[in-house]
Amino acid sequence: MLRKKIFVTGGAGFIGFHLSQRLLERGEQVCALDNINDYYDINLKKDRLKLLEGQGNFIFIEADIADRKKMSDIFSCEKFDVVVNLAAQPGVRHSLINPYSYIDSNIVGFLNILEGCRHNKVKHLVFASSSSVYGANTRMPYSVHQSVDHPVSLYAASKKANELMAHSYASLYGIPSTGLRFFTVYGPWGRPDMAYFSFTKSILDGTPIKIFNYGKMKRDFTYIDDIVEGVVRVIDRVPQSNPNWSGNDPDPASSYAPFKVYNIGNHQPVELLRFINILESYLGREAIKNLMPMQVGDVIATYADIKEFIDDVGFKPCTSLEEGLKKFVKWYLDYYRH
Repeated sequence: MLRKKIFVTGGAGFIGFHLSQRLLERGEQVCALDNINDYYDINLKKDRLKLLEGQGNFIFIEADIADRKKMSDIFSCEKFDVVVNLAAQPGVRHSLINPYSYIDSNIVGFLNILEGCRHNKVKHLVFASSSSVYGANTRMPYSVHQSVDHPVSLYAASKKANELMAHSYASLYGIPSTGLRFFTVYGPWGRPDMAYFSFTKSILDGTPIKIFNYGKMKRDFTYIDDIVEGVVRVIDRVPQSNPNWSGNDPDPASSYAPFKVYNIGNHQPVELLRFINILESYLGREAIKNLMPMQVGDVIATYADIKEFIDDVGFKPCTSLEEGLKKFVKWYLDYYRH
């Protein structure tokens, strides 16, 4: 079987690193790109890269997807078969502080990705969306067939914009595109700005943790290996046009164009206080809890309907929270030498 040449943007990031590792293991050629910004500890990003570099089928490019000329040059030079866009400015709360970074990376940068795919005959674009796009929706579980027109953060709006932009390019230029709405990804080598990561640090340091909405939040926590397995299977499944799609009753998850959207979640929302209890049990320490009101831009719960994903790609995320957190805590203690 011919190896694919796969472009992974955000390759030094949490999901990008794990995906690159998995693709290399199955013999693909991987070109990873990252701007190594200081949104969180760059040493963690560099340590991820050290585990990837030196492998024969791997190259790394330090660049920003918002750099139009650089991205154009990379696409025309490398001629990728598949692009997996994971590069983005993440985080709901940070979008309240630095909104312009979301437009630069998530809008301008994504347009550069689309233009690169358009002009270089990329066979499949897979891109990260987010459960955040469901915004003010309250019907659970969240279905890809629901309208998602009421985002409650700029981050969510930028991810919804990515879906709209990708659809327009699928329609105009026939670029097969699949959007993946990730639900609260966690695991080893994770992002320090994520709650589970900062909770772990605070519990070990003996400092209070902030628990919003008085701990009544629920999240569909999804282990990194399940996310990566889902992405790999989606890479191999190029979307087709939906012959039953109708403009009289438009389905948001598919199209007359080669475009598809999926949820990837664990389909098991967990209350934050239970999550913290499991974390405490593996750390052998009790958290100092600072219960606080709901924060602007947040949502009370996330819960993924993944039936269509399971039916189409033949995979169901199955890592329990207990198993996943146990692996994360072991990695954290090893990495930070506690």
